[in-house]
Amino acid sequence: MKRLPAAHLAAFAVTLAGPASAADLAVKAPVPVAVPFNWTGCYIGVHVGAGFAKKDITDPVQLVQDSFLGAGSTVGVTTVSPSPSGAVIGGQGGCDYQFAASSIVIGIQGDVAGLTLRDNKTVGLPLGNPGDTAIVDAKTEFLTSVTGRIGYAFDNVLLYGKAGVAMAGDKYEVSGTFTGLPFDFRGLEDRWGWTAGAGVDWAFTRHWSANLEYDYYGFGNRTSTFADQANVFQGLVNVRQSIQVVKVGVNFHMWAAQ
Repeated sequence: MKRLPAAHLAAFAVTLAGPASAADLAVKAPVPVAVPFNWTGCYIGVHVGAGFAKKDITDPVQLVQDSFLGAGSTVGVTTVSPSPSGAVIGGQGGCDYQFAASSIVIGIQGDVAGLTLRDNKTVGLPLGNPGDTAIVDAKTEFLTSVTGRIGYAFDNVLLYGKAGVAMAGDKYEVSGTFTGLPFDFRGLEDRWGWTAGAGVDWAFTRHWSANLEYDYYGFGNRTSTFADQANVFQGLVNVRQSIQVVKVGVNFHMWAAQ
């Protein structure tokens, strides 16, 4: 029996190894491709923050003095300007749509929050006894809004602006003594206005994001009725107000595009 030359054996081994190596290459997994974050979907969340209001109240002095002494008794106009501040805590929900092959995002959002904004100012009553004053107390207890949003996405970071309609729930009180007699005028109103703001939203997982936002609320001038139930007095007072809010929040995103 003839022996095969060593060169022939080596060539045969290489021939067998070739298909095996090709098979190994064929089953290697493809390199994964990162999928950009997509903001299309709906969400709900909560927020906390701080609010700062400016209220110009005209004219609590006339309200008190003319109620006791008769219309036209007060000469001149007095405006009192408390600056309520406090905590904001609430929730939000909405839906966004990110255009295909684009970074533009549009959406709609609803917010509701409870507030502890409160401040008071003391004003003199010149037609009363020396030292007679009125304490003018102003509170804002809730804010709600419906806004449209438009933003630009940098993958999982969204910069956005928003604007829409808003409503504030306010309480007012003018109390003290006049010529030795106590008074306590109270006003309550839900006031419609507008809001505009801007913020940044960061999606730190597929379904969770955190955001920082600033909002301005304009409620303009409005005449409200203040009533003193004990003395059976009532009168009209003009209130001009605006509110600013800075808040942070978290959102849970549902049905987010994959």
